[in-house]
Amino acid sequence: MLLLGIDLGSSSVKVSVMEGKTGECRASAFYPKDEMKIIASKPGWAEQDPEAWWSNLKAAVADCNKQLGDEKKRIGAIGISYQMHGLVVVDKDFKVLRPSIIWCDGRAVEYGEKAFKTLGKDFCLSRLLNSPGNFTATKLAWVKENEPELFGRIHKIMLPGDYFAMRLTGELLTTYSGLSEGIFWDFPGNSVSGELLDNLGFSPDLLAKAVPSFSEQGTLLKKIAGELDLPEGIPVSYRAGDQPNNALSLNVLEPGEVAATAGTSGVIYGVTDQKKFDPLSRVNTFLHVNHSEVKPRLGVLLCINGTGILNSWLRRNTGNNLSYDQMNEMAEQIPAGSQNLTILPFGNGAERMLGNKDIGSRINGINFNTHTNAHLFRAAQEGIVFSIRYGLDIMKETGINPEVIRAGAANMFQSPVFREALSCISDTEIHLYNTDGSLGAARGAGIGSGYYNSAKEAFSGLKEVGITKPDKSKTGAYENAYNAWKNNLESVL
Repeated sequence: MLLLGIDLGSSSVKVSVMEGKTGECRASAFYPKDEMKIIASKPGWAEQDPEAWWSNLKAAVADCNKQLGDEKKRIGAIGISYQMHGLVVVDKDFKVLRPSIIWCDGRAVEYGEKAFKTLGKDFCLSRLLNSPGNFTATKLAWVKENEPELFGRIHKIMLPGDYFAMRLTGELLTTYSGLSEGIFWDFPGNSVSGELLDNLGFSPDLLAKAVPSFSEQGTLLKKIAGELDLPEGIPVSYRAGDQPNNALSLNVLEPGEVAATAGTSGVIYGVTDQKKFDPLSRVNTFLHVNHSEVKPRLGVLLCINGTGILNSWLRRNTGNNLSYDQMNEMAEQIPAGSQNLTILPFGNGAERMLGNKDIGSRINGINFNTHTNAHLFRAAQEGIVFSIRYGLDIMKETGINPEVIRAGAANMFQSPVFREALSCISDTEIHLYNTDGSLGAARGAGIGSGYYNSAKEAFSGLKEVGITKPDKSKTGAYENAYNAWKNNLESVL
Protein backbone atom coordinates (compact mmCIF):
# COMPACT_ATOMS: atom_id res chain seq x y z
CA MET A 1 0.00 0.00 0.00
CA LEU A 2 1.10 3.55 -0.68
CA LEU A 3 0.71 6.22 2.01
CA LEU A 4 0.18 9.90 1.17
CA GLY A 5 1.49 12.59 3.50
CA ILE A 6 0.60 16.29 3.37
CA ASP A 7 2.72 18.98 5.03
CA LEU A 8 1.01 22.38 5.12
CA GLY A 9 3.73 24.90 5.91
CA SER A 10 3.74 28.66 5.78
CA SER A 11 6.13 28.62 2.79
CA SER A 12 4.59 25.81 0.73
CA VAL A 13 2.39 22.74 0.73
CA LYS A 14 4.41 19.56 0.27
CA VAL A 15 3.01 16.15 -0.61
CA SER A 16 4.93 12.88 -0.54
CA VAL A 17 3.82 9.35 -1.34
CA MET A 18 5.67 6.57 0.48
CA GLU A 19 5.80 2.84 -0.09
CA GLY A 20 4.42 1.54 3.20
CA LYS A 21 6.39 -1.68 3.29
CA THR A 22 9.85 -0.23 2.62
CA GLY A 23 9.57 3.43 3.60
CA GLU A 24 10.78 4.44 0.13
CA CYS A 25 9.58 7.83 -1.12
CA ARG A 26 7.86 7.13 -4.43
CA ALA A 27 6.79 10.67 -5.31
CA SER A 28 7.16 14.13 -3.87
CA ALA A 29 6.21 17.68 -4.86
CA PHE A 30 5.66 21.09 -3.30
CA TYR A 31 3.83 24.24 -4.37
CA PRO A 32 4.27 27.10 -4.88
CA LYS A 33 7.84 26.97 -6.10
CA ASP A 34 8.37 30.40 -4.58
CA GLU A 35 7.22 31.03 -1.01
CA MET A 36 3.50 31.38 -0.30
CA LYS A 37 2.33 34.91 0.27
CA ILE A 38 1.93 36.07 3.87
CA ILE A 39 -0.51 38.97 4.16
CA ALA A 40 0.83 41.59 6.59
CA SER A 41 -1.63 44.47 6.30
CA LYS A 42 -0.40 45.88 9.63
CA PRO A 43 2.95 45.55 11.45
CA GLY A 44 3.07 42.27 13.36
CA TRP A 45 0.17 40.72 11.46
CA ALA A 46 0.48 37.53 9.41
CA GLU A 47 -2.41 35.96 7.50
CA GLN A 48 -2.81 33.46 4.69
CA ASP A 49 -5.75 32.51 2.49
CA PRO A 50 -6.88 28.91 3.14
CA GLU A 51 -8.09 28.72 -0.47
CA ALA A 52 -4.49 29.34 -1.57
CA TRP A 53 -3.43 26.42 0.65
CA TRP A 54 -5.98 24.23 -1.09
CA SER A 55 -4.88 25.30 -4.57
CA ASN A 56 -1.27 24.46 -3.72
CA LEU A 57 -2.32 21.09 -2.30
CA LYS A 58 -4.11 20.24 -5.54
CA ALA A 59 -1.06 21.20 -7.59
CA ALA A 60 1.27 19.10 -5.41
CA VAL A 61 -1.04 16.07 -5.54
CA ALA A 62 -1.32 16.39 -9.34
CA ASP A 63 2.47 16.45 -9.63
CA CYS A 64 2.79 13.33 -7.46
CA ASN A 65 0.08 11.57 -9.50
CA LYS A 66 2.06 12.30 -12.65
CA GLN A 67 5.14 10.72 -11.08
CA LEU A 68 3.18 7.66 -9.94
CA GLY A 69 1.04 6.95 -12.99
CA ASP A 70 -1.41 4.09 -12.38
CA GLU A 71 0.36 3.35 -9.08
CA LYS A 72 -1.68 6.18 -7.53
CA LYS A 73 -4.53 3.67 -7.24
CA ARG A 74 -2.55 1.95 -4.47
CA ILE A 75 -2.75 4.98 -2.15
CA GLY A 76 -4.56 3.66 0.91
CA ALA A 77 -4.33 6.31 3.65
CA ILE A 78 -3.70 10.04 4.07
CA GLY A 79 -1.88 11.87 6.87
CA ILE A 80 -1.77 15.62 7.48
CA SER A 81 0.89 17.80 9.10
CA TYR A 82 0.27 21.52 9.42
CA GLN A 83 1.62 24.85 10.66
CA MET A 84 0.70 25.10 14.35
CA HIS A 85 -1.33 27.70 16.29
CA GLY A 86 -3.19 29.14 13.31
CA LEU A 87 -6.88 30.09 13.41
CA VAL A 88 -9.38 29.22 10.68
CA VAL A 89 -13.06 30.12 11.19
CA VAL A 90 -16.02 28.75 9.20
CA ASP A 91 -19.78 29.30 9.10
CA LYS A 92 -22.53 26.66 9.18
CA ASP A 93 -21.92 25.92 5.49
CA PHE A 94 -18.23 25.26 6.24
CA LYS A 95 -17.25 28.40 4.34
CA VAL A 96 -14.16 30.26 5.53
CA LEU A 97 -15.13 33.66 6.96
CA ARG A 98 -11.73 35.43 6.93
CA PRO A 99 -8.07 34.74 6.12
CA SER A 100 -6.31 32.47 8.59
CA ILE A 101 -4.41 34.25 11.35
CA ILE A 102 -1.24 32.16 11.28
CA TRP A 103 1.35 31.14 13.84
CA CYS A 104 3.71 34.14 13.54
CA ASP A 105 0.96 36.77 13.78
CA GLY A 106 1.53 38.87 16.91
CA ARG A 107 -1.76 40.73 17.32
CA ALA A 108 -3.06 38.53 20.15
CA VAL A 109 -0.16 39.06 22.58
CA GLU A 110 -2.03 41.57 24.74
CA TYR A 111 -5.08 39.28 24.91
CA GLY A 112 -2.89 36.46 26.20
CA GLU A 113 -1.29 38.74 28.76
CA LYS A 114 -4.70 39.89 29.98
CA ALA A 115 -5.96 36.30 30.31
CA PHE A 116 -2.77 35.32 32.15
CA LYS A 117 -3.39 38.08 34.70
CA THR A 118 -7.11 37.45 35.17
CA LEU A 119 -6.89 33.66 35.30
CA GLY A 120 -3.78 33.91 37.44
CA LYS A 121 -0.24 32.64 36.99
CA ASP A 122 -0.78 29.61 39.25
CA PHE A 123 -3.86 28.47 37.32
CA CYS A 124 -2.32 28.97 33.88
CA LEU A 125 0.95 27.23 34.65
CA SER A 126 -0.43 24.39 36.77
CA ARG A 127 -3.41 23.58 34.51
CA LEU A 128 -2.64 24.89 31.01
CA LEU A 129 1.16 24.43 31.47
CA ASN A 130 1.51 27.67 29.50
CA SER A 131 0.51 31.28 29.44
CA PRO A 132 -2.45 31.73 27.04
CA GLY A 133 0.15 33.77 25.10
CA ASN A 134 -0.22 34.34 21.38
CA PHE A 135 -1.93 31.08 20.51
CA THR A 136 -5.16 30.04 18.77
CA ALA A 137 -7.43 30.81 21.74
CA THR A 138 -6.23 34.39 22.07
CA LYS A 139 -6.26 34.93 18.30
CA LEU A 140 -9.97 34.10 18.53
CA ALA A 141 -10.28 36.59 21.41
CA TRP A 142 -8.92 39.26 19.07
CA VAL A 143 -11.55 38.37 16.45
CA LYS A 144 -14.31 38.49 19.08
CA GLU A 145 -13.39 42.01 20.15
CA ASN A 146 -12.36 43.52 16.82
CA GLU A 147 -14.69 41.75 14.36
CA PRO A 148 -17.84 41.15 16.43
CA GLU A 149 -20.22 40.80 13.47
CA LEU A 150 -17.99 38.17 11.89
CA PHE A 151 -17.49 36.44 15.26
CA GLY A 152 -21.25 36.06 15.56
CA ARG A 153 -21.33 34.08 12.31
CA ILE A 154 -18.65 31.58 13.37
CA HIS A 155 -19.93 28.01 13.53
CA LYS A 156 -16.62 26.29 14.34
CA ILE A 157 -12.98 27.21 14.69
CA MET A 158 -10.18 24.99 13.54
CA LEU A 159 -6.46 24.68 13.04
CA PRO A 160 -4.97 24.72 9.52
CA GLY A 161 -4.73 20.92 9.39
CA ASP A 162 -8.35 20.60 10.52
CA TYR A 163 -9.30 22.75 7.54
CA PHE A 164 -7.52 20.42 5.11
CA ALA A 165 -9.18 17.38 6.70
CA MET A 166 -12.58 19.08 6.45
CA ARG A 167 -12.06 19.80 2.75
CA LEU A 168 -10.96 16.22 2.11
CA THR A 169 -13.63 14.37 4.13
CA GLY A 170 -16.47 16.78 4.92
CA GLU A 171 -15.91 16.02 8.62
CA LEU A 172 -15.18 18.91 10.98
CA LEU A 173 -12.93 17.46 13.68
CA THR A 174 -9.81 18.36 15.61
CA THR A 175 -7.38 16.39 17.79
CA TYR A 176 -6.50 16.39 21.48
CA SER A 177 -2.98 17.43 20.60
CA GLY A 178 -4.42 20.25 18.50
CA LEU A 179 -6.56 21.52 21.37
CA SER A 180 -3.48 21.63 23.57
CA GLU A 181 -1.47 23.60 20.98
CA GLY A 182 -4.31 26.14 20.87
CA ILE A 183 -4.00 26.42 24.70
CA PHE A 184 -7.52 25.09 25.25
CA TRP A 185 -6.39 22.02 27.23
CA ASP A 186 -6.58 21.49 30.98
CA PHE A 187 -3.79 18.97 31.60
CA PRO A 188 -4.75 17.76 35.12
CA GLY A 189 -8.43 17.63 34.11
CA ASN A 190 -7.64 15.90 30.80
CA SER A 191 -10.29 18.01 29.09
CA VAL A 192 -10.97 21.40 27.50
CA SER A 193 -10.53 24.15 30.07
CA GLY A 194 -13.92 25.57 30.97
CA GLU A 195 -12.23 28.32 32.97
CA LEU A 196 -10.31 29.50 29.91
CA LEU A 197 -13.41 29.48 27.72
CA ASP A 198 -15.37 31.42 30.35
CA ASN A 199 -12.55 33.95 30.73
CA LEU A 200 -12.37 34.63 26.99
CA GLY A 201 -16.14 34.50 26.52
CA PHE A 202 -16.31 31.51 24.18
CA SER A 203 -18.96 28.83 23.95
CA PRO A 204 -17.54 25.30 23.91
CA ASP A 205 -19.78 24.76 20.87
CA LEU A 206 -17.21 26.70 18.82
CA LEU A 207 -14.73 23.84 19.23
CA ALA A 208 -14.81 20.82 16.96
CA LYS A 209 -15.08 17.30 18.36
CA ALA A 210 -11.63 15.93 19.21
CA VAL A 211 -10.23 12.57 18.09
CA PRO A 212 -6.83 10.90 18.63
CA SER A 213 -4.02 11.92 16.28
CA PHE A 214 -3.82 8.30 15.10
CA SER A 215 -7.36 7.36 14.09
CA GLU A 216 -9.68 7.21 11.09
CA GLN A 217 -10.96 10.78 10.85
CA GLY A 218 -13.17 10.52 7.79
CA THR A 219 -12.78 9.27 4.23
CA LEU A 220 -12.10 11.03 0.95
CA LEU A 221 -15.33 12.44 -0.51
CA LYS A 222 -16.34 11.34 -4.01
CA LYS A 223 -16.29 14.91 -5.30
CA ILE A 224 -12.86 15.61 -3.80
CA ALA A 225 -11.49 12.27 -5.03
CA GLY A 226 -12.46 13.36 -8.55
CA GLU A 227 -10.90 16.78 -8.02
CA LEU A 228 -7.62 15.25 -6.82
CA ASP A 229 -7.74 12.21 -9.14
CA LEU A 230 -7.41 9.83 -6.18
CA PRO A 231 -9.46 6.77 -5.19
CA GLU A 232 -12.70 7.56 -3.36
CA GLY A 233 -12.97 6.49 0.29
CA ILE A 234 -9.28 6.74 1.28
CA PRO A 235 -9.20 7.35 5.06
CA VAL A 236 -7.57 10.39 6.61
CA SER A 237 -5.99 8.55 9.52
CA TYR A 238 -3.51 10.98 11.07
CA ARG A 239 -3.06 14.68 11.70
CA ALA A 240 -0.69 16.67 13.86
CA GLY A 241 0.97 20.07 14.10
CA ASP A 242 4.23 20.36 12.20
CA GLN A 243 6.52 20.08 15.21
CA PRO A 244 4.91 17.04 16.90
CA ASN A 245 4.80 15.55 13.41
CA ASN A 246 8.47 16.32 12.78
CA ALA A 247 9.24 14.48 16.01
CA LEU A 248 7.15 11.55 14.81
CA SER A 249 8.94 11.57 11.45
CA LEU A 250 12.24 11.11 13.34
CA ASN A 251 10.85 8.40 15.66
CA VAL A 252 11.03 10.81 18.62
CA LEU A 253 8.28 9.36 20.78
CA GLU A 254 9.81 8.53 24.15
CA PRO A 255 10.99 10.66 27.11
CA GLY A 256 14.46 12.13 26.61
CA GLU A 257 14.36 12.08 22.82
CA VAL A 258 14.73 15.38 20.97
CA ALA A 259 13.95 16.53 17.43
CA ALA A 260 14.80 19.73 15.56
CA THR A 261 13.77 21.62 12.45
CA ALA A 262 15.12 24.75 10.79
CA GLY A 263 12.80 25.83 8.01
CA THR A 264 11.06 29.21 8.02
CA SER A 265 11.13 28.93 11.80
CA GLY A 266 13.48 26.91 13.99
CA VAL A 267 12.30 24.44 16.61
CA ILE A 268 13.70 22.16 19.25
CA TYR A 269 11.10 19.66 20.46
CA GLY A 270 11.77 17.33 23.38
CA VAL A 271 9.53 14.53 24.69
CA THR A 272 8.86 14.08 28.40
CA ASP A 273 6.44 12.18 30.62
CA GLN A 274 6.49 14.95 33.24
CA LYS A 275 4.02 17.85 33.40
CA LYS A 276 6.71 20.50 33.69
CA PHE A 277 6.65 24.08 32.46
CA ASP A 278 8.76 27.19 32.08
CA PRO A 279 7.47 29.73 34.65
CA LEU A 280 7.89 32.48 32.03
CA SER A 281 6.27 30.45 29.20
CA ARG A 282 9.25 31.04 26.93
CA VAL A 283 9.05 27.39 25.92
CA ASN A 284 5.73 25.60 25.75
CA THR A 285 4.34 22.19 26.63
CA PHE A 286 1.74 20.35 24.53
CA LEU A 287 0.27 16.87 24.24
CA HIS A 288 2.44 14.74 21.98
CA VAL A 289 0.91 12.63 19.20
CA ASN A 290 1.22 9.40 21.21
CA HIS A 291 0.00 10.79 24.54
CA SER A 292 -2.42 8.75 26.61
CA GLU A 293 -3.62 8.88 30.20
CA VAL A 294 -1.86 5.58 30.88
CA LYS A 295 1.41 6.62 29.18
CA PRO A 296 1.72 10.41 29.28
CA ARG A 297 3.81 11.85 26.45
CA LEU A 298 4.23 15.60 26.30
CA GLY A 299 6.28 17.73 23.92
CA VAL A 300 8.27 20.72 25.17
CA LEU A 301 8.68 23.14 22.28
CA LEU A 302 11.19 25.92 21.73
CA CYS A 303 10.25 28.00 18.68
CA ILE A 304 12.31 30.74 17.06
CA ASN A 305 10.31 32.52 14.35
CA GLY A 306 13.25 33.96 12.43
CA THR A 307 15.48 31.17 11.11
CA GLY A 308 15.26 30.09 7.47
CA ILE A 309 13.32 33.24 6.70
CA LEU A 310 16.48 35.22 7.59
CA ASN A 311 18.51 33.11 5.16
CA SER A 312 15.83 33.63 2.53
CA TRP A 313 15.84 37.39 3.12
CA LEU A 314 19.62 37.54 2.66
CA ARG A 315 19.37 35.50 -0.52
CA ARG A 316 16.79 37.90 -2.00
CA ASN A 317 18.47 41.11 -0.91
CA THR A 318 22.23 40.62 -1.30
CA GLY A 319 21.82 41.02 -5.05
CA ASN A 320 23.81 38.05 -6.35
CA ASN A 321 20.96 35.61 -7.07
CA LEU A 322 22.91 32.84 -5.35
CA SER A 323 21.61 29.39 -4.51
CA TYR A 324 21.52 28.26 -0.89
CA ASP A 325 24.34 25.80 -1.67
CA GLN A 326 26.48 28.67 -2.94
CA MET A 327 25.67 30.72 0.17
CA ASN A 328 26.69 27.77 2.36
CA GLU A 329 29.95 27.34 0.45
CA MET A 330 30.78 31.01 0.93
CA ALA A 331 29.93 30.82 4.63
CA GLU A 332 32.33 27.88 5.04
CA GLN A 333 35.23 30.10 3.96
CA ILE A 334 34.75 32.40 6.96
CA PRO A 335 36.13 31.39 10.38
CA ALA A 336 33.87 30.54 13.31
CA GLY A 337 32.67 33.75 14.90
CA SER A 338 32.32 35.58 11.57
CA GLN A 339 35.15 37.96 12.57
CA ASN A 340 33.01 39.69 15.23
CA LEU A 341 29.94 40.19 13.02
CA THR A 342 26.76 39.12 14.82
CA ILE A 343 23.12 38.91 13.73
CA LEU A 344 20.03 38.68 15.92
CA PRO A 345 17.57 36.72 13.75
CA PHE A 346 14.34 37.96 15.37
CA GLY A 347 12.67 39.66 12.41
CA ASN A 348 9.56 37.52 11.96
CA GLY A 349 7.14 38.68 14.64
CA ALA A 350 6.87 38.40 18.40
CA GLU A 351 9.20 35.76 19.86
CA ARG A 352 7.86 33.55 22.66
CA MET A 353 11.41 32.86 23.83
CA LEU A 354 11.85 36.62 24.39
CA GLY A 355 8.65 37.04 26.38
CA ASN A 356 6.51 37.73 23.28
CA LYS A 357 8.60 40.77 22.37
CA ASP A 358 9.11 41.78 18.74
CA ILE A 359 12.59 43.30 18.74
CA GLY A 360 13.30 42.92 15.02
CA SER A 361 16.51 41.59 13.52
CA ARG A 362 19.80 43.38 14.30
CA ILE A 363 23.15 43.27 12.51
CA ASN A 364 26.00 44.29 14.81
CA GLY A 365 29.68 45.03 14.26
CA ILE A 366 29.88 45.51 10.50
CA ASN A 367 33.33 46.61 9.37
CA PHE A 368 33.22 48.09 5.87
CA ASN A 369 36.86 47.12 5.24
CA THR A 370 36.57 43.53 6.42
CA HIS A 371 33.12 42.09 6.06
CA THR A 372 31.58 40.70 2.87
CA ASN A 373 28.42 38.88 1.89
CA ALA A 374 30.12 35.66 2.98
CA HIS A 375 30.46 37.06 6.51
CA LEU A 376 26.75 37.95 6.49
CA PHE A 377 25.82 34.44 5.38
CA ARG A 378 27.89 32.85 8.15
CA ALA A 379 26.81 35.33 10.83
CA ALA A 380 23.18 34.66 9.96
CA GLN A 381 23.58 30.91 10.40
CA GLU A 382 25.53 31.40 13.63
CA GLY A 383 22.92 33.86 14.91
CA ILE A 384 20.19 31.29 14.34
CA VAL A 385 22.24 28.62 16.10
CA PHE A 386 22.97 30.96 19.02
CA SER A 387 19.26 31.66 19.42
CA ILE A 388 18.69 27.89 19.63
CA ARG A 389 21.43 27.62 22.28
CA TYR A 390 19.78 30.47 24.24
CA GLY A 391 16.50 28.53 24.15
CA LEU A 392 18.11 25.20 25.03
CA ASP A 393 19.37 26.75 28.26
CA ILE A 394 15.75 27.59 29.07
CA MET A 395 14.57 24.09 28.14
CA LYS A 396 17.01 22.53 30.59
CA GLU A 397 14.89 24.01 33.37
CA THR A 398 12.02 21.76 32.22
CA GLY A 399 14.21 18.65 32.21
CA ILE A 400 15.09 18.60 28.48
CA ASN A 401 18.87 18.17 28.27
CA PRO A 402 19.76 16.42 25.01
CA GLU A 403 22.93 14.57 24.13
CA VAL A 404 21.64 13.85 20.60
CA ILE A 405 19.44 16.01 18.38
CA ARG A 406 17.67 14.28 15.48
CA ALA A 407 16.75 16.20 12.34
CA GLY A 408 15.73 15.60 8.77
CA ALA A 409 18.39 16.23 6.12
CA ALA A 410 16.58 19.32 4.85
CA ASN A 411 16.45 23.11 5.01
CA MET A 412 19.24 24.64 7.12
CA PHE A 413 20.43 21.25 8.32
CA GLN A 414 21.83 20.82 4.81
CA SER A 415 24.46 23.44 5.68
CA PRO A 416 27.74 22.12 7.15
CA VAL A 417 28.27 25.47 8.90
CA PHE A 418 24.87 25.27 10.59
CA ARG A 419 25.39 21.66 11.74
CA GLU A 420 28.91 22.31 13.02
CA ALA A 421 27.93 25.46 14.90
CA LEU A 422 24.89 23.82 16.52
CA SER A 423 26.82 20.72 17.51
CA CYS A 424 29.68 22.73 19.03
CA ILE A 425 27.61 25.35 20.87
CA SER A 426 25.11 22.82 22.29
CA ASP A 427 27.66 20.03 22.89
CA THR A 428 25.38 17.52 21.17
CA GLU A 429 25.61 15.11 18.28
CA ILE A 430 23.43 16.00 15.30
CA HIS A 431 21.94 12.90 13.66
CA LEU A 432 20.36 13.40 10.23
CA TYR A 433 17.70 11.14 8.70
CA ASN A 434 16.12 10.59 5.28
CA THR A 435 12.77 12.08 6.21
CA ASP A 436 10.72 15.27 6.32
CA GLY A 437 7.31 16.44 7.48
CA SER A 438 5.36 15.01 4.55
CA LEU A 439 6.98 11.58 4.96
CA GLY A 440 6.28 11.76 8.69
CA ALA A 441 2.62 12.41 7.91
CA ALA A 442 2.62 9.42 5.55
CA ARG A 443 4.03 7.19 8.31
CA GLY A 444 1.45 8.59 10.71
CA ALA A 445 -1.27 7.66 8.23
CA GLY A 446 0.05 4.11 8.17
CA ILE A 447 -0.04 3.90 11.97
CA GLY A 448 -3.49 5.48 12.25
CA SER A 449 -5.05 3.28 9.58
CA GLY A 450 -3.71 0.09 11.17
CA TYR A 451 -1.47 -0.71 8.19
CA TYR A 452 1.44 -0.90 10.62
CA ASN A 453 1.13 -3.18 13.62
CA SER A 454 3.53 -1.06 15.67
CA ALA A 455 5.58 2.12 15.57
CA LYS A 456 8.69 -0.04 15.26
CA GLU A 457 7.35 -1.46 12.02
CA ALA A 458 6.50 2.04 10.75
CA PHE A 459 10.10 3.22 11.16
CA SER A 460 11.87 0.22 9.67
CA GLY A 461 12.66 2.28 6.55
CA LEU A 462 13.98 5.31 8.44
CA LYS A 463 17.70 5.63 7.76
CA GLU A 464 20.43 7.71 9.36
CA VAL A 465 22.32 9.61 6.67
CA GLY A 466 24.86 11.62 8.65
CA ILE A 467 26.27 12.50 12.07
CA THR A 468 27.97 15.73 13.14
CA LYS A 469 29.92 15.62 16.40
CA PRO A 470 31.24 18.62 18.36
CA ASP A 471 34.60 19.83 17.05
CA LYS A 472 36.48 20.55 20.28
CA SER A 473 39.06 22.65 18.44
CA LYS A 474 36.35 25.16 17.52
CA THR A 475 34.24 25.12 20.68
CA GLY A 476 36.10 28.05 22.24
CA ALA A 477 35.61 30.27 19.19
CA TYR A 478 31.89 29.49 19.12
CA GLU A 479 31.54 30.13 22.87
CA ASN A 480 33.24 33.52 22.53
CA ALA A 481 31.01 34.43 19.59
CA TYR A 482 27.92 33.24 21.47
CA ASN A 483 28.77 35.37 24.51
CA ALA A 484 29.14 38.45 22.27
CA TRP A 485 25.84 37.59 20.56
CA LYS A 486 24.10 37.11 23.94
CA ASN A 487 25.40 40.46 25.19
CA ASN A 488 23.95 42.13 22.08
CA LEU A 489 20.60 40.44 22.64
CA GLU A 490 20.39 41.33 26.32
CA SER A 491 21.28 44.95 25.61
CA VAL A 492 18.20 45.10 23.37
CA LEU A 493 15.95 43.30 25.84
